[in-house]
Amino acid sequence: MKKMLLILALSVFGFANAQKGTILVGGNIGYSSNKIEREMAPSKNTTFQFSPKVGYQFHDNWTVGAEFSLVSSKSTIEEGEGKATNFKAGAFVRYTVPLSETFSVFADLGAGFQNQKDKIYENGVLTSEGKGDGLYAGITPALFINMKKGFGLNFSIGGLGYETMSYDATDADVKSFYFNFGKTINIGISKNF
Repeated sequence: MKKMLLILALSVFGFANAQKGTILVGGNIGYSSNKIEREMAPSKNTTFQFSPKVGYQFHDNWTVGAEFSLVSSKSTIEEGEGKATNFKAGAFVRYTVPLSETFSVFADLGAGFQNQKDKIYENGVLTSEGKGDGLYAGITPALFINMKKGFGLNFSIGGLGYETMSYDATDADVKSFYFNFGKTINIGISKNF
């Protein structure tokens, strides 16, 4: 448990409390793995995520920029295996309110395009393949704590979002709405250059 908390704290990076006219670079790196031991159908799932952001603070409170996300996951159940790759590219706008020299709150509003590719294998042979395209939008509020010399910590506890995905092979249209406040916790380290 301690290793997982350390990995979480070190792998999630955010933006610093920036100043007008500065370039901001940040993002998230994440990894998760779970294994279910069952007699009949043991399974294992692993996921890796990389989500960088680059922004420009054009006002004391406003930042605009580009965001990118790549998520790769793999699942195994008995002799079957599934692989999925999700790619997102879009833009974000951030509004920051300083509460003191130490604390600030901010909210990121992001929207863009997403693409997903799925492959399913049985005994090492590709049995099905799917591809989907869609859009996403989401808002994430967070707290920034300025530690010293531009270094700080970012804390968020979820967000609100909407996603669409249209799959070509099955003609399925999927629409998702999520509200996960309190369900996820992100801790980040940030630096303003």
